[in-house]
Amino acid sequence: MIRIPFNEVCQELTRILKSLEFDGSKAEKCAEIFTQNTCDGVASHGLNRFPRFVQSVKSGRVDINAEAERAGSMGALEQWNGHKGIGPLNAVKSMNRAIELSRKYGIGCVGLSNTNHWLRAGTYGLMAAKAGCIGICWTNTRALMPPWGSSEKKIGNNPMVMCVPQGRNPVLLDMAMSQFSNGKLEVLQRRGEQLPIAGGYDDAGELTTDPGAILKSRRALPIGYWKGSGLATLLDLTASLIANGQSTR
Repeated sequence: MIRIPFNEVCQELTRILKSLEFDGSKAEKCAEIFTQNTCDGVASHGLNRFPRFVQSVKSGRVDINAEAERAGSMGALEQWNGHKGIGPLNAVKSMNRAIELSRKYGIGCVGLSNTNHWLRAGTYGLMAAKAGCIGICWTNTRALMPPWGSSEKKIGNNPMVMCVPQGRNPVLLDMAMSQFSNGKLEVLQRRGEQLPIAGGYDDAGELTTDPGAILKSRRALPIGYWKGSGLATLLDLTASLIANGQSTR
């Protein structure tokens, strides 16, 4: 195994992002998030996703100059528009604002719409815990799972995180509503490994442990079967309402 110092990885990622005309501080913060996620053992939402992030920037899907801004306010609840900006930085800004609101009202909630992939959900739960708050975050995604009883992919795997302060080691739950996240499927496919249990359906509609077949069919199996399907649906609807954003289609 090749081991590279944290700072060296950050510096190289920062260099690449600056070559794409990122502002210096944005490049450094993005590089830090990608690197920290990998160091925490979540490379699927760290360095493994960096090439895709670069492609999203080059294609214009991610607007590196956009800044998230408040679009509505109702006391402890605010709605923010990400303007298709950098997903992780939009999420950091939203969590910082939610923490500020909690200081004033005892609870703070920020709904963020019109943004991009935020990488690892746990990053923002840990931010809340380090500030002495309980963090509950979730997002909707593109359609990756069929609702229970259906063969058509109509709902996202809608990752959710809960994080509770606990001294120097917060208690963190970070999970998708599918048995395996897309990132985990990609990692196992790259390694040529099978899933330990069935994680979705292949194109023939058969349950499979082949991560590549599930990625191809985009028919992941929800956690808890019908329970995970229901939870994914309600997370999607609630996020859309709070943020005044789009539901999964």
